[in-house]
Amino acid sequence: MAYNHHEIEEKWQKRWSEDSLYSVDVNKMDEKYYVLVMFPYPSGDRLHMGHWYQYGVMDTWTRYQRMNGKNVFFPMGFDAFGLPAENFAIKHGIHPKESTTKNADYMMTQFKKMGVSYNFDYALDTSKEDYYKWTQWVFLELFKNDLAYKKEAPVNWCTSCQTVLANEQVKDGVCERCESVILQKNLNQWFLKITDYAEPLLANLETLDWPHKTLAMQKHWIGKSIGSEIEFKVDKFDIDFKVFTTRPDTLFGCTYVTFAPEHPKVLEFVSDGQKQEVLDYIEKTKKTSELERLTVDDEKTGVFTGAYAINPINQEKVPIWISDYVLFSYGTGAVMAVPAHDERDFDFAKAFDLPIKQVIVKDDESSLDKAFTGTGLMINSGKFDSMKSTDVKKLITEDLQKQNKGESKINFRLRDWLISRQRYWGAPIPIIHCDDCGPIAVPQEQLPIILPEDVEFKPMGESPLKACDSFMNVKCPKCKKPALREADTLDTFMCSSWYYLRFPNVGNNEQAFEKGITDKMMPVDKYVGGPEHACMHLLYARFINMVMKDLGYTKHIEPFTSLTHQGMILGSDGQKMSKSKGNSVSPDGYVEDYGSDVLRLYLCFGFSYIDGGPWDDSGIRSMAKFVDRVARLLDENKDLLSQKLELDDNYNSDEKKLLYVYNHSLKGVTVDVAKFQFNTSIARVMELYNALNDYLKNVSPDKHNKSLVSYILKNMIIILSPFIPHICEEWWEAIGEKSSVSLETWPTVNEKYLELDEIQMAVMINGKVREQMKVAKDSSDDVVFDKALESKKIQGYLEGMTVIKKIHVKGKLLNLILKKA
Repeated sequence: MAYNHHEIEEKWQKRWSEDSLYSVDVNKMDEKYYVLVMFPYPSGDRLHMGHWYQYGVMDTWTRYQRMNGKNVFFPMGFDAFGLPAENFAIKHGIHPKESTTKNADYMMTQFKKMGVSYNFDYALDTSKEDYYKWTQWVFLELFKNDLAYKKEAPVNWCTSCQTVLANEQVKDGVCERCESVILQKNLNQWFLKITDYAEPLLANLETLDWPHKTLAMQKHWIGKSIGSEIEFKVDKFDIDFKVFTTRPDTLFGCTYVTFAPEHPKVLEFVSDGQKQEVLDYIEKTKKTSELERLTVDDEKTGVFTGAYAINPINQEKVPIWISDYVLFSYGTGAVMAVPAHDERDFDFAKAFDLPIKQVIVKDDESSLDKAFTGTGLMINSGKFDSMKSTDVKKLITEDLQKQNKGESKINFRLRDWLISRQRYWGAPIPIIHCDDCGPIAVPQEQLPIILPEDVEFKPMGESPLKACDSFMNVKCPKCKKPALREADTLDTFMCSSWYYLRFPNVGNNEQAFEKGITDKMMPVDKYVGGPEHACMHLLYARFINMVMKDLGYTKHIEPFTSLTHQGMILGSDGQKMSKSKGNSVSPDGYVEDYGSDVLRLYLCFGFSYIDGGPWDDSGIRSMAKFVDRVARLLDENKDLLSQKLELDDNYNSDEKKLLYVYNHSLKGVTVDVAKFQFNTSIARVMELYNALNDYLKNVSPDKHNKSLVSYILKNMIIILSPFIPHICEEWWEAIGEKSSVSLETWPTVNEKYLELDEIQMAVMINGKVREQMKVAKDSSDDVVFDKALESKKIQGYLEGMTVIKKIHVKGKLLNLILKKA
């Protein structure tokens, strides 16, 4: 069955489309199985090898699920707004709308040529008006329910992208996209109150079938801390401030207080003598990213403010410092420093020669070479001396509460989600600013707020839409006076935070998602994408889904029940593929030479899907040869396959061996594909091919069990069809089948053939394996011993020796214990 991959791929892609083979109607779906792969950015002009690995291999898994009876919903779209697409347009001197549409159309054509079985009727593009209308609606739902607000805040500013970045988009002090240095700026920005959902976001992690590492990363990012909030007073000022601590038991050991440099109260109490030094330090801190400031190993820096605070537990005065390791955006923006019992405070105190007062000891040891962060007995703590520090946590908090100076508190590391961007290519934020009425939501009937095209979109350090008068100048919806639109656009993560809800509702022009459809189709049963999204997209999507549940739009609290991360295809040098490194690999040449099926088969076989690995194109040639061998085997048995033969249950030894390999291979593929272990699945199919080929060569043709050979060959086509769908469709048609092989049911393993009548048994001499022999599995001790004696090798070991003991472990081994005669 020779094949021309160009012809058959075109033929079957056309046939699938004409027959609407993978089309679904969500209104008629029962017991759905919703499969979703994180959609791509159309920021490049074509799919690269990483896309092939992510989407092509995942299609194999989805085809397998369909053949196992799952009612699969498998849509695809494009995450088309945002910096990648805008930067591509700037680089090529064209409008983002033009380049994005062109790229998305070309990628969609590539997807179809890949042979993926997407439900293309449910495709979407986040940059189209029929999508971002509803992104704006989602934002307004948050705004109307007090979950969106605008405030001035210190933010991460990318000097190259000329826009604000969320904390999650800053990696090692640089922009995750362009690797430019990040600065701190105070800007008015829009935030979403994801912190209101910190507790359910954390608690619900326990319900998810997600990779352990991803769950741990989200848990750490949310960062729940249980402790106390304590109120201090600034000496000689009518100024109070609060600190949060998980160790109120160490309060007697507080020897100084540290404020974030950007804390607004600092300039209210700084002394005249220290003011200039404080101002200089504040300016210096603005050039440091939050991540750099949180780095524990960095050299400690800080400035004394000249002011003092009153410790509420003992009324002692302690100096107030500012230091960049304290963030205004985290906790209260001020910390009580207990150097004897906190490592960072200890290092800071040593650096600036500040007092270190120990208040907890263990085993009566009171000397300190480093901070003691454990628990023990209280000292230097007034009435709490000699008590257990674990008990004092509660007692001190209760004392402070009676004085209205403290209370128990739960704190979270999670910050509110910054969603406004000073770039052009994004969904306009649907807010109108009125001098009299404040920020006003655009009425729903006016959505979408269309992104104007006649705008100079190159980054200028502020929102490009500000310069578009026809866009900016409007009337206030409330008082009808002149007003201004919001000039910032929404971060692209806002677009992707709810797209899973839109897919089943594509085409609904009346609402973002209809509750009946959403309740039936959600949650996503299997979600696949890269691990780099653990604390961004995956967290944001969970938040938005929880909000939509609380607002009554869906009954499901979590959007993604099960999550799998695919690995990454690296360059042949083992490094991440990059044009600048010259190690990028395009799939186009391989598709041209070998076809999309063979490339997909190699991506399945040559890599662990979860791990990925370096590219080596020698493997693809091996896959092409394997497909050719299978094709020849089918061609040699074409007449046999066209016959209608019935299996019987009367098999000889050779046939039982073949059935054993068939069922063993089928079981391996069935188990391994479900677990994304595609490489071992292909290995099992190769074992089956070898066993069948050996049977046909070693057994006389007149003794071939034709019905069994036909049965296995047909099932081999079915088993291979998720891996090489076009080729298997061609083979299936060539043997006279009328319907698509994709509609076949996955074969069932027959467990009774997984036991062989004849087994391989080890023969040992004094505990060492000396021979292997085949025996009937139920052979008695005497039969096994007699069989062993037939071996010339064993006979040689027995010369001049006496067998003093025979140890027969049925079905496994025979051990002969010998001594000299």
